[in-house]
Amino acid sequence: MSRRSPGFGETLDQWLVAEGLVPADGGADALADVRRVRAMLIAAARERRALSYSEALAGLGLRFSRPRMRAFCRTLDRIDEAAVAGEPGLAVLVVRESDRLPGQGWWTGAADAHGCRGDWTGPEAARLVARLQDEAFEYWAKR
Repeated sequence: MSRRSPGFGETLDQWLVAEGLVPADGGADALADVRRVRAMLIAAARERRALSYSEALAGLGLRFSRPRMRAFCRTLDRIDEAAVAGEPGLAVLVVRESDRLPGQGWWTGAADAHGCRGDWTGPEAARLVARLQDEAFEYWAKR
């Protein structure tokens, strides 16, 4: 049921979505939608760009929150675990706004698979992330 919210000129439902109090399209279901998140990451790879966690959540119709980010990261893990042989990882495309590097969870999982034993920040980390992102960009640009 759609009711008018006093003084806002919109329906209450629209206002709740605009204020981030309820998700626009799917909520927790969107966070766990591997197909949808994978498609979003492939589109970003084809455009040769990384997404911040906030941008990725916004792409799902959600505002950033730590619980949502943690749920989203579990989906990123599932996407990379299920990648077809030969496909580069896609989770490396989701980065923090502050330094444009993936978050801690990525470093304790996927980075280990690439032999990264160094710091999660700084020039060495940036070089590794740039190389892995370039692999994803090149791979998906051809498909």
